[in-house]
Amino acid sequence: MDSYGTFKAAILVEQRQPLVIADLSLPEQLEVGQVLVKIHYSGICGSQLGEIDGAKGPDRWLPHLLGHEGSGVVLAVGPGVKHVSTGDKVVLHWRPGPGIEAAAPKYRWGEKTVNAGWITTFNEMAVVSENRLTRIPQDSNMEVAPLLGCAVTTGFGTVLNNAQLRIGESIVVFGAGGVGLNMVQAAAMTSGHPIIAVDVFDGRLELALQMGATHTINAQKVDVDARIKEILGDQDLDVFIDNTGKPEIIERGYALTGPKGRVVLVGVPKKGNDILIYSLPLHFGKIITGSHGGETIPDQDIPRYMRLFAEGKLRLAELLTETFTLDDINTAIQGMRDGMISGRCLIKM
Repeated sequence: MDSYGTFKAAILVEQRQPLVIADLSLPEQLEVGQVLVKIHYSGICGSQLGEIDGAKGPDRWLPHLLGHEGSGVVLAVGPGVKHVSTGDKVVLHWRPGPGIEAAAPKYRWGEKTVNAGWITTFNEMAVVSENRLTRIPQDSNMEVAPLLGCAVTTGFGTVLNNAQLRIGESIVVFGAGGVGLNMVQAAAMTSGHPIIAVDVFDGRLELALQMGATHTINAQKVDVDARIKEILGDQDLDVFIDNTGKPEIIERGYALTGPKGRVVLVGVPKKGNDILIYSLPLHFGKIITGSHGGETIPDQDIPRYMRLFAEGKLRLAELLTETFTLDDINTAIQGMRDGMISGRCLIKM
């Protein structure tokens, strides 16, 4: 371990403040189930924006590292690790797969301790739990591979596992960022119809059309409810997926769906922002449920999606619209906030 020395990382030191770029020192040795990975690329998910903003309340682990989707190469393995080996290319993901869930690592920043979870990717090197890694073929495209850590698996899993969209059913995807665009793609591959993408940024809506949306709506320019009803005509809305975590949008989706409709919540409201719904329809077939990463099973789903990409049936490269260095990660985060980044952006280590 000592031979790997220090590495650069983006550290969350204070909520609602820019990340701090600094050099950290690795732990002296790997514990049971821990794997040292050299990160090649990291994605940025809306979940990290929520962590920075304190969406779930005060953060008792500060300072700590962030990031939960990435690609890299295994540099070393700790005791008990069986599912990956030194030299393997891997996808880093936050949903647990097979293997050991190891103790979370702690890094040194001068005299300070920097915390980390079972996976972090906003860093040049990471000590990761074995069960947050899935081995991929040596000829894999490392630029698109991070999308399989969250954006693709969450997007597809939400449509297929949570919403259980069937051929010809209607669907609204509210929020067409990196995860939402993959929901649109999954709905198109499932032959949902119509597939309605809603966002406030035209760039994202243009990408949604490329991914298979039949209709797009800019929520800042038109009456969303009226437009959805116009598109559907006499048809009930079957599925509404919310990626925003805004209570008023969740309530809107619940009202728009038909008696047997499914409302799936991916975005998480800020702590204390409760939703208000009339619950009687739940007794007669309407469903409202939360998604936990699309209930993805990483070691099963990631290889399937990699094969689809290799055969040209899954579009991933089109979703990567910007690449930044780790030094510029705060610029990337701001670009996500203001809509300048339409698809998924990558951090290249």
